[in-house]
Amino acid sequence: MKNDLIHPLAFVPTMGALHAGHQSLIEIAKSKSDEVVVSIFVNPLQFENKEDLAQYPRSIESDITKAESSGATYVWAPTFEEIYPDKPEIIPAGKIGNIFEGVHRFGHFDGVMTVVKRLFDLVKPEFAVFGEKDFQQLFLIKQMVRELSIPVKIIEAKIIREDDGLAMSSRNIRLSVSDRARATIISKALTEAAMSKNPRSTLNKVLASEPSFQIDYAEIIDSDSFEIADKSTANPRAIVAGWLSGVRLIDNMAMGTKS
Repeated sequence: MKNDLIHPLAFVPTMGALHAGHQSLIEIAKSKSDEVVVSIFVNPLQFENKEDLAQYPRSIESDITKAESSGATYVWAPTFEEIYPDKPEIIPAGKIGNIFEGVHRFGHFDGVMTVVKRLFDLVKPEFAVFGEKDFQQLFLIKQMVRELSIPVKIIEAKIIREDDGLAMSSRNIRLSVSDRARATIISKALTEAAMSKNPRSTLNKVLASEPSFQIDYAEIIDSDSFEIADKSTANPRAIVAGWLSGVRLIDNMAMGTKS
């Protein structure tokens, strides 16, 4: 990582395969600082499935073009050795890292925390922008920053959706045309749950109407604690994850609103 970057700077860490969702993060970063660093690094430590790692889409030339057109002043694609010159010091994600996504992707969040901490150490940003689509990841990064007293402000960015409601994801390009249409059941379920008096029941009922979507979890949680939500929860949020023809999809939405 070059050491002559102008501070203060904003940072958008990515694994590449950039789409409009990533570009919205870069635009937010640009609004915070004239100097915006975008990293592109597919982190092996957060993949519990080697096949999933091998299939993760990579498009470096296109990524650079998209990043720069959105306001990035520096695109950094480090090697594994640059990020981990020695044996990685694993940053445990803790209790919340072992529920929901953590149950189905063993060690995933330990890998995420480890790479984000390394990236922060190397880039030294004042601001870092993360999307709400990976809501559990966002929660854990904010927690890590607080607990380790890392001097970076985490900026949260809203989920960017396709016109039909599907949350933008690098994995969407692996969906067939028919599966792409079926995948909209997730945003449909979230939207209907958000308008329902019984969001948990509605969420699961709508998801069950598409048998090709294999649910890992579909739950209403407290956005502030990640505890299971109840009637007294001030900020409930639905979180969903599952599989469609071998492609893993996640999404979430605040309850009581369609945003």
